[in-house]
Parts: sequence; structure tokens; C-alpha cells
Amino acid sequence: MKKSFAIAALSAVLILGIAGCGSSKETEGQPAEVRYAAAMAKFTNENYLEAAEDFKTVTVQYPGSSFADSAQFFIAECRYRREEFILAGAEYDLLVRTMPSSPLVLKARYMKAMSNYSLSPKSELDQKFTREAIDDFQTFIEYYPADSLAKTAAAKIIELNNKLAKKEYDNGKLYLRLEYYKSAIAYFDVVLDRYHDSEFADDALLGKAAALRARHDYSAALDAIALFFQKYPASKLKSDAESLKTDIESDMAVPKPSPKKSPGLSSNTVQ
Repeated sequence: MKKSFAIAALSAVLILGIAGCGSSKETEGQPAEVRYAAAMAKFTNENYLEAAEDFKTVTVQYPGSSFADSAQFFIAECRYRREEFILAGAEYDLLVRTMPSSPLVLKARYMKAMSNYSLSPKSELDQKFTREAIDDFQTFIEYYPADSLAKTAAAKIIELNNKLAKKEYDNGKLYLRLEYYKSAIAYFDVVLDRYHDSEFADDALLGKAAALRARHDYSAALDAIALFFQKYPASKLKSDAESLKTDIESDMAVPKPSPKKSPGLSSNTVQ
């Protein structure tokens, strides 16, 4: 019967518990369990670079052994602990793709997601790895909905979606400040459509109302504020929304002067 990961790891420690510093030459030609044990000893001693090389030897020279999947998993672990997250993700994925029946696939899927999560940058930067991490965590939940890590994966998805929402919301704020109101509304709508359950959804709806007011679309602005009160009655921005509503109503009460036309000049329009 195929040894489990825990048994394999325990065997490794027992076999070479006192030979943790042995060189590669001392294990050349030895059985898979001896080579694996030597690698595990280095891993335990946090010598991750040499451990990864030794684990790789096990996967290459003994691909059919009961230690091959554990060795592949620990190659990825070595890369992860060295903060080589791109390499770590590739090694976890290799285990998933080439050894799908291994009991370590579950943890490898999760750690692949964690590798991309670790690469996710601040919200103002490119969010490629953030999106890949979300996809990986969602895949994990789909495969293992009852696993204890599924709840953690779901929490990570919420965190990462908030980061994506913040990026779009910040873009909207920037265009609002630059008085490119149509562009601002477009970005606020992205938050409201894609990330409606994020912590920036109420901010985006209020920002949209402000942009609509700036475009003198008072009716639509008031509709946006009414929706704000309906959807986010406990929002910390409630007083801001009330103030904006008052301002819009004041704007509507003031008659707009007729624009003076100058020969050869067209009147400016609000974007």
C-alpha cells in the first residue's frame, strides 16, 4: 500500500535522524527512502535550497516510488519557504497535474493559491496574480467544499476581491477629481457590477451620485442616493449621502441662467 505523507515523513526522520548533514555523495545509489530521508533532514534544518535539489533527485530517479509525490510536494514547499512564489506555484501545480491520485493534491491546490496570494501586490499595481489567486481559491472550494481550508479560502477570496474593488474605486475617484465625470461613473459602475458585495460598493455608489451631480444629471444623482439609502442603511457614509442629497436639491432649486452665445463659439459641455 502506498505510504501516506505522514508515514513517509516520519520514516525519513527515523532513517536519517542523525545524518541530517550527510552529503549527496553519501546517498548516491541508495534506495529512494534513503535519498528522501536525506532531503527531509535538510528540509527540517531549513536548508531549503539543497533539500529541493535532493527531493528533485527522488522524483527523477525514483518516479514510481511511494516517496515521489511527497518529494514533489516538498520541492514546492522549499520554493515557498524561500519566497520563490512563482516557482513554488509551478511545483505545486506539477504535483496536481502529474500525480492526481496523491493525497497531497488537496494541500498542493491550496498552496498554489497561496503562492499567487503571496504575489498579489498593492491595489494600485497590476492585479494579475490577485486574479489568479482568486481563481485558484475558487477551484479549491469547488473540489473540496467540505474541507476545513475551504472556509479560509473563501475569506481570502473576499479579501482579494476587496483589493480589486479598491483599484477600480480609486480609478473612479481619480477621474472624478480630474473632472472626467463619464470615466469616473464607468469605474464606479465596475465596482457596483463586479464587486457589489465588497466593502467599497457604498463608496462607489456615492461617488457615482457625486459624478452625476457634477454632470447636472440631478434626477439620476438623486436616484443613486435613494438606492444608497436602500442598500446601505448602516453605511458609515450615510451622513455624506444626506449632505450630497441636500446639495443636489439646492442645485435643482436654483434656476439655470440661459447661456450667452458668442458668434463663432460653441458653448462648453460637461463631460
